[in-house]
Amino acid sequence: MDFMQIGDAAIHYRAVGLDGRRPVIAFINSLGTDFRIWDAVVERLSGTYGIVLHDKRGHGLSPAGSEPISIERHAADLLALLDHLGVARAVFCGLSVGGQIAQSIAATAPERVRALILSNTAPKIGTAESWAARIAAIKAEGLPALVEPVMERWFTPAFRRADNPLYAGARTMLAQQNEAGYAATCAAIRDADYTKAAGRIAVPTLCIAGAGDGSTPPDLVRAMAARIPGSRFVEIPSCGHIPCLEQPAAHAAALTDFLAGLPEH
Repeated sequence: MDFMQIGDAAIHYRAVGLDGRRPVIAFINSLGTDFRIWDAVVERLSGTYGIVLHDKRGHGLSPAGSEPISIERHAADLLALLDHLGVARAVFCGLSVGGQIAQSIAATAPERVRALILSNTAPKIGTAESWAARIAAIKAEGLPALVEPVMERWFTPAFRRADNPLYAGARTMLAQQNEAGYAATCAAIRDADYTKAAGRIAVPTLCIAGAGDGSTPPDLVRAMAARIPGSRFVEIPSCGHIPCLEQPAAHAAALTDFLAGLPEH
């Protein structure tokens, strides 16, 4: 296991293939998950690209630390990790809140961004009222009480089968997340709005939606793509909010096709 200390938070990460010759993809997880969600996609890409994975603070094996959590704090953590690894520029592939973290980096440190992959995300996600209700539910009942409604937004009925071990694993992963870190990131999403910044993105951008996504529906992702000059939009059929788990082959194919068309520098 590899960790990098940032203040009083130790960021858990994994880096492979950083040989200075291959383009680097920095993957950024969704709310309530850790970097294992990318395993099946990374398996398909790691021979061609350098890979950086990390658990954002308050998720997985990364403690929340004492600093206030915001999208900008998460973005600063990732940039510090890339500095630590000697990565000056990367493709940022963010899922859900991970996509907002990628948008923050594009807005504040565009020189670090070779391209963006914004999967199942939007410049603004949800409403202040919906996030306040979720935070209140966590404080009152704990994170396990939210597993069922979250799973309904994350995955299609075909994936939510009792005999699907991957679905069982996703449920357990969510239930075991740090409740304080989860709630703090809910508040960070509540306060984030990159709508204006989307129009200023000036790097190649791929926007991905899941046809059955209950958290960031296709129309929301499509509207984001329309704001980003020259972006590409892909909708994955038979897929919910976490395509790297539900449809990893299709998700990896969309990434591979987009990445193959990037300029070399």
